[in-house]
Amino acid sequence: MSQILSNDLIRECKQKLLMLKQELMNRVRAGHLEFSALEKASGDEIDQTMAHLAENNFLAAQERLRFQLMEIEYALARIQNGNFGTCEETGEPIETDRLLALPYTRLSIEGAEMRESVGRRYAR
Repeated sequence: MSQILSNDLIRECKQKLLMLKQELMNRVRAGHLEFSALEKASGDEIDQTMAHLAENNFLAAQERLRFQLMEIEYALARIQNGNFGTCEETGEPIETDRLLALPYTRLSIEGAEMRESVGRRYAR
């Protein structure tokens, strides 16, 4: 359904996705360098405990970055396949403002609300 979206909008979203991807890749690299420096430090039990806490924080942050990178890659693939900008929940076009703010989104506002309400229903 990307025919509904203008080529300019798709191009702008693709550019944003590529910039976001580069930024996240830089953050992943910086995190690895920072963690490597922490890993080399040794010390008493308190230092080791702090190192373990830092490792847990690092791993959680890296997992979030990996998830975002996967979403960006998926959005770039949707652009390539001509499916970009279509809500996975409703099949309707995703709002332009939403795509510009979150170019890797898979859901329109309505689709996100639907998914959230289903999630709440099953969480009980």
